[in-house]
Amino acid sequence: MNVMTESASAPATARKLDRLLAHYGESHQNPRNEHIHFVAIPLIMLSLLGLMTAVHPWLPYAFVAVSVVYYARLSLQVLLAMAVISVVALALVRVMDTLVLPLSAAIFIAAWIAQFVGHKIEGKKPSFFEDIQYLWVGPLFVLSKLFGKLGIRW
Repeated sequence: MNVMTESASAPATARKLDRLLAHYGESHQNPRNEHIHFVAIPLIMLSLLGLMTAVHPWLPYAFVAVSVVYYARLSLQVLLAMAVISVVALALVRVMDTLVLPLSAAIFIAAWIAQFVGHKIEGKKPSFFEDIQYLWVGPLFVLSKLFGKLGIRW
């Protein structure tokens, strides 16, 4: 399936962001799975930055820089929101200090287990199995739901 043009939820003429979110949403219809993702995705983001910090203190900054370039190509609102979230996550990683590796590893494992439980409930495989970019779309899915509740169009 060409995720950019054949999503059942977004026409081919829609913005790339809308097509990505529509396709991602197709495997996240079950409310229990969605709720799991709303908790697990931010935790995975945090833990991933923590694990990168344990490898090298500059690695998470490089990852965030590459990520914001991806987000900037989607929309200004996405860029700004993800930049703020990234700064908060990086600050939380710094607070972990010498416990960054064990805390991040534990969070990472628990959050991924939760994600796979959610997909078992959903009965559909995770979107990133089709395309790795969905690892960057997951946080946007959570943001899109939050922005929708707040009436923010992006």
